[in-house]
Amino acid sequence: MLGNPMNIPPVSIATAKAALVEQFADPVLRRRATMLWGTRGVGKSSIVRQVAQHHGVPLVDLRLTTIEPVDIRGAIYADDVQQRTVWFPPEFLPSRDAPAGILFLDELTAADQRLQISAYSLILDRRVGHYELPDGWQVVAAGNAAFHGAVSHDMGTALADRMFHFNVQTAIDAFLAHAVAHDFAPEVMAYLKVRPDKLDDTESQLANDHLVGASPRGWEDVSNVLKSKLSEPAKRVFVQGRIGAANAAEFFGVLREIQAGADVVQLLAAKRGADTVALLPRTLDALYGLVYGLLAAAGDERHLARALEIVEQLPEARGPVPLPLREAQTLAMELLLHKALESGFEATVLDSAAYRRYADERARDGR
Repeated sequence: MLGNPMNIPPVSIATAKAALVEQFADPVLRRRATMLWGTRGVGKSSIVRQVAQHHGVPLVDLRLTTIEPVDIRGAIYADDVQQRTVWFPPEFLPSRDAPAGILFLDELTAADQRLQISAYSLILDRRVGHYELPDGWQVVAAGNAAFHGAVSHDMGTALADRMFHFNVQTAIDAFLAHAVAHDFAPEVMAYLKVRPDKLDDTESQLANDHLVGASPRGWEDVSNVLKSKLSEPAKRVFVQGRIGAANAAEFFGVLREIQAGADVVQLLAAKRGADTVALLPRTLDALYGLVYGLLAAAGDERHLARALEIVEQLPEARGPVPLPLREAQTLAMELLLHKALESGFEATVLDSAAYRRYADERARDGR
């Protein structure tokens, strides 16, 4: 694909969410619709839901590929008194009883073109038939462009000129933050930390004409598979069926290395000092496997305190190749501190001699 067909720079899903939050807060900007472009599974619908929750307003979510044109325009009936036909608006469109909210038109570019005409009326004129969208409501649409590899109808310049456009792309840092917040399997987080290019392989999928490939939504499903009680052969089948054979083969290869090189259970039970150093990881995959494994294990104060001790000793790890030990240590401490704050374990951190030594060392180094 040459050039930039969108003619706008890409933004992360977190940046798009923050912009939508601010747009809704501005009564003037709220009246202008916004279009979210991006590949499948990037989180477009999720952030619209979060924006509505942030402002405490209702969300009307219309999946345009599942409804008919008449569903938006409403039903026509004969009014004998007026001696004319009249349109009954559909019940799912916002009523004046809800003065503010978000109307989300998902899969706009994939919808039947007859349906798009009705949807466009809501975007262009904030009305369809005799129905008018209340002033306090914002219209947000989402869809894929043709080069995203999805079913897509072209959007005319007249419509495009009536909207703000966000070119939403996957960003590994935002995805990992989401994964931590939603308790993803640590193996998935460790794998993507080292191989961020595997988060979304849409371009490779299209180039090879493959139906199945990796996406942020797909990795969430992989996480659920790993955390399930399925047998190992069944897990392999489900992972292959979600992200493709090649991606699954590489993932399981790394998974074996993580499991062999980062035994979190043994480390938690080991004594501080030489016993801990002997169990520290020697490879990059195992290193980040340990970081996210400790995060998952630190569910109580005892395990949190021990995890802080292990992280303090990370720079003592020795392997066949140099590892980013300080970077991994900083990441691990930040993740554990965040979890401690969320869990009400601040006292455990403050009472930890390992954490105090870590903090003093950073202060001496000016970090």
